[in-house]
This record gives sequence, C-alpha cells and structure tokens, in this order.
Amino acid sequence: MPMMRSLILNGLIGRFRAVAKDRQAAAAVELALAMPALCLFIFGIIQVGYALWVQNALDYSVATAARCASLNLTGSSCVGNTSQVTTYAAAQSGATVDSSAFTYTRTAACGCQVSASYTLALDIPWDALSVTLTSSSCVAPPPTKTCAT
Repeated sequence: MPMMRSLILNGLIGRFRAVAKDRQAAAAVELALAMPALCLFIFGIIQVGYALWVQNALDYSVATAARCASLNLTGSSCVGNTSQVTTYAAAQSGATVDSSAFTYTRTAACGCQVSASYTLALDIPWDALSVTLTSSSCVAPPPTKTCAT
C-alpha cells in the first residue's frame, strides 16, 4: 500500500511540475491580473481631467458674469435682475451647469459678486462619490456705474 501511495504522489507531483513549467498562458494570466488596475488608473485620470475642466468652466463663467454685471451696459444679456446674471453665467460656462448653481450678490463689499457651487458626481464603479466644485469672482464697477440690480 505505501508503494502505491508513493507512485500516486510521484505522478501528481510530476504533473504539477509539468504544469508549473508550462508558460503558454503566462501572458494571458499577467494581462488578466494587471488590466483591472490599469483600466481603473486610466479611468481615474479621465475623471480628474473632467473635474478640472468643469472647475475651469466655473471659474471662467463667474468671472465673465461678474465683469458683465459690473459694467451694467444697456442691451447686454446679463444686465437686469439676479436671474438674468445667473442665466448669463450658466450660458458662459460651456459645461452643462444649471443656472441654479450660480448666485449673484450686487451688494458685496467688493462690488458685483458671482459665485458658483456645483456638485460633480464621479463615475466610479462600486461607489457613489461626488465632489463639490466652487468658484467666486467679484468685480468693482467703474466709478460712474453701479452693479446690475
């Protein structure tokens, strides 16, 4: 009986060594192990780039809207009430940011202030993460003008 057990063990060990020495599928296994991490890394870079783009769009739109509100030019699309200034800011953003994300304050100490707060949902699998992007700009009107009402 011990002789039979020894032959079976030697046969199993021999087969295991043969499988261990076989390198035909090594590249496929390595790819299967590395690909999820690589894909998540690339997807993370894309998400960070998108967040930076939206932040830049918010910065540009609040600066443009504050400047336009401070000039208070007749016939301008941002002159008028608060909703016109925030709608103008949303139109200038270039991103899909709703006008409700913008606030306009004409009585700020620094002049005409436009602020934005936008919650960006990150498309990360298995987790519902979001980041809040904020931006603010304040422009003093020229001496002969007042901020849009």
